[in-house]
Formats: sequence, structure tokens, C-alpha cells
Amino acid sequence: MIQLSQSAIQEILRLRSKHSSASAKLRISTAPSGCLNLSYRLAFDDSLQPEDEEVYPFERGNLQVIVSSTDLLYLDGLVIDYSEDMMGGGFRFHNPKAVQVCGCGNSFAI
Repeated sequence: MIQLSQSAIQEILRLRSKHSSASAKLRISTAPSGCLNLSYRLAFDDSLQPEDEEVYPFERGNLQVIVSSTDLLYLDGLVIDYSEDMMGGGFRFHNPKAVQVCGCGNSFAI
């Protein structure tokens, strides 16, 4: 299961309001890049793919999160938060499966 903090949901809904489709789902995925093996990807998507395993509904803002079966192997248990500091705002990823995390917080190894 993937969890989103209230501040993450609020920021995702703000970003989605600028998207062409107000009902777009949030796709959370991984990509081979970054300082370590994988990095997190967040994108809005209007469609489901055959490999999509999980669709998590969040009651607030009619938000749904999509994760493919391949990405779920790396992301199960992930908690996403959003916070702002002197440098600006950003999503923070807390992944219990990550054995190593880059200082940027967006790249990890399993």
C-alpha cells in the first residue's frame, strides 16, 4: 500500500487543477536514473495500462493513485509527504524497502 500525507494530497490536487483533465489519476513509478539505481516519478495519467496492478483511492479530492505491478515491487509501503522550506517545496519519499537513499531524496537503491 502507498500512503500520502495530507500535505502531499493538497499539493497533488493543486498540481492536478492545472492539468488538462480534472479527473486525471496520479501515476507513481520508478525509473533507472539518479545517483543510485532508481528514482521516483510522479505524473498525471488519464488511462489505465494492462500492467497496472493497484489503484488506490483517496477520499479527499477524488484522487486515485496508479502503480504498475513492476513498480509495486519497489514501492509497496511508500509514504509520500510534501513540505516547504527556505529552498522551496518538494515531495519527500519514505520507502521502507530502500536500503540506500541519495541525499537529494529522489534516488534510491533496493
